Amino acid sequence: MRLGPHFALILIAACAASPEPTVLPPTGGSPQSGTWTDLFDGQGLGGLVPTSFGGEGEVRVEDGALILPFGSPLTGVTYAGAFPTSDYEIECRAARLSGSDFFCALTFPVKEQHATLVLGGWGGTLTGLSCVDGADASDNPTRRFLHFETGRDYLLRIRVGSGRLRCFLDEELIVDLILAEHEFSLRPEVELTRPLGLSTYLTTGRISALRYRRLTRGPG
Repeated sequence: MRLGPHFALILIAACAASPEPTVLPPTGGSPQSGTWTDLFDGQGLGGLVPTSFGGEGEVRVEDGALILPFGSPLTGVTYAGAFPTSDYEIECRAARLSGSDFFCALTFPVKEQHATLVLGGWGGTLTGLSCVDGADASDNPTRRFLHFETGRDYLLRIRVGSGRLRCFLDEELIVDLILAEHEFSLRPEVELTRPLGLSTYLTTGRISALRYRRLTRGPG
């Protein structure tokens, strides 16, 4: 992903949601799952804390959605509560409202490590996982270039379990990695969003749902 016109910041993610996020059909197995826990209820920030990047926009709740305004360059929130590091699934529904860079960068735990799934970076299209084996999304096998419509909600789903990391955008599997074969890390720009957080870059994003559940048996 790109840190504006003079940087090469790569992160990734694609999110968006309605008050009742759609659960996508399982791919490659049927895990026995716990109940969903909402991290954003559409009323207030709850356990989400605005991230002090410096130059961030003022995070607000508007019409039941979390608005992450245009920052200089980053705006985001970090979840302040305890969060699992494995055997879980997280869903996020997000949209780009304005701007031309990433509108949803979701940072999440991968066992003892962390990674970020970015949607629409590097001028608006780069989507992928950052970082994998020390390489940004633009330079690792998760790299994709996708068109994102302004104002349209996209559903992002991430599963960490059964030795794999899988990411889905709407109904499409976009990342499928074996955990034991890779190392995961974060760009320094988003270290403050650990262990779980969302951010935008020179872009206003809307998050209308964010929730997770435990997997008692990871997807096959």
